[in-house]
Amino acid sequence: MIAPEKIQLHSGLYRIQGPLVFVKNVDNVGLYDQVAVISGSDTRLGRVVSISGNTVVVEVSQGTDGLSLDASRIRFLSKPVLLDVGPGMLGRVYNGVGEPIDGGPGIVPRQRLRVDGRAINPVRREVPSEFIETGVSAIDAMNSLVRGQKLPIFSGSGLSHDRLASNIARFARLPGGSAQEFAVVFAAIGVTFDTAEQFRRDMEEHGALERIALFLNLASDPSAERLLTPRIALTAAEYLAYEEGRHVLVVLTDITNYCEALREVSSSHGEVPSRKGYPGYMYSDLASIYERAGRIMGRVGSITQMPILTMPNDDITHPIPDLSGYITEGQIVLDRDLAQRGIFPPVKLLPCLSRLMNQGIGKGMTHEDHPALAAQLYSSYAQANRLHLLSSVVGEEGLSETDRQLLRFREQLDQRFIQQGDERRTLEKSLATGWELLASLPDESLVRLSDEQIHDHIRPCRE
Repeated sequence: MIAPEKIQLHSGLYRIQGPLVFVKNVDNVGLYDQVAVISGSDTRLGRVVSISGNTVVVEVSQGTDGLSLDASRIRFLSKPVLLDVGPGMLGRVYNGVGEPIDGGPGIVPRQRLRVDGRAINPVRREVPSEFIETGVSAIDAMNSLVRGQKLPIFSGSGLSHDRLASNIARFARLPGGSAQEFAVVFAAIGVTFDTAEQFRRDMEEHGALERIALFLNLASDPSAERLLTPRIALTAAEYLAYEEGRHVLVVLTDITNYCEALREVSSSHGEVPSRKGYPGYMYSDLASIYERAGRIMGRVGSITQMPILTMPNDDITHPIPDLSGYITEGQIVLDRDLAQRGIFPPVKLLPCLSRLMNQGIGKGMTHEDHPALAAQLYSSYAQANRLHLLSSVVGEEGLSETDRQLLRFREQLDQRFIQQGDERRTLEKSLATGWELLASLPDESLVRLSDEQIHDHIRPCRE
């Protein structure tokens, strides 16, 4: 309980800049303490984001439009921003600051958790393992996701990443596990109203909302709210994982909108910009989000992250994908050329990578020949892509019969394996399709498979 004399109205506002309010002559406040900004009958919540001597900077979640320096007062609440968590969080729709917007009652809190949670202590981390099936062949068979991993999706403006995010949220499951053990926390950051409604309809119409907590931050919401949304979603995921013992998949889209808000707030604060105008601390800020995924020793649950970001100008060296690649454990890359050919999901296999894939596949986990199949598909597809470039110069007539078989394999892999529309594919079906495609190649080109694997999987497909 906070003593009443400590909760006083403060009138030291001297500047409003973007979503920030600057206050002087302030004592006894802490970083990220919650704040109420009062202007007449209007009360807006915010948090302290900077302290310099007796001057503090307050980030107002609902924005500063309509606030005036003379008429506004500040109340420092001497507590961090908290989220009410408890049973019944799944199956609900929330706004970007964790308030229910589906017409249902508020969450009866079992706990109130700080939203600025810390990264998992490396000493307490367990190595991510155990396969999560996303229902997408290009991920499950060739870039497998495991519990506790951080696997981002790098997309481009206008590509179908929102559709893919919705499908993954609906399709994902634990192979052989109880449906009660698995949950999805889906956070849409800075999306349009139409996109948010599409997410909501997809979850409701396909009966998936009952195991999903859906957080919607709209593009029309203040930019400062976007900085809270992923942290609110991850706080809910931490409760579901470590208190209720669930394995939670967190989908965050679009991290680029989050970074744009971070740049706007940093600029309002007058900070010296770094690459492309983003703040120099963007790496550590993104890490404070990504590193909240993982498995903790002695705890049953786990948090797995699939953040989605759009690369400005399809530039994978842009600061947002560049820094995300350093922190996370691989990437799934979407391709504009595949999308223009009508292939969905347009996953560009060759630059994709799941660094922890081998921790969750193989004997006793998926299938003992799964690693060899993935390696051979990658090898043959890479060789076929090189031949495709060569054939554009010399023509197919200048290639050998084996080379022409590889070109046909490339086209079939695009059309039958990567292309799947909105169909949910089991891992077994994805692996079976992979073996069928490899069966179109001669044995001497299957250099990543053993004779036994060729005998067990390839030859039955040819019969």
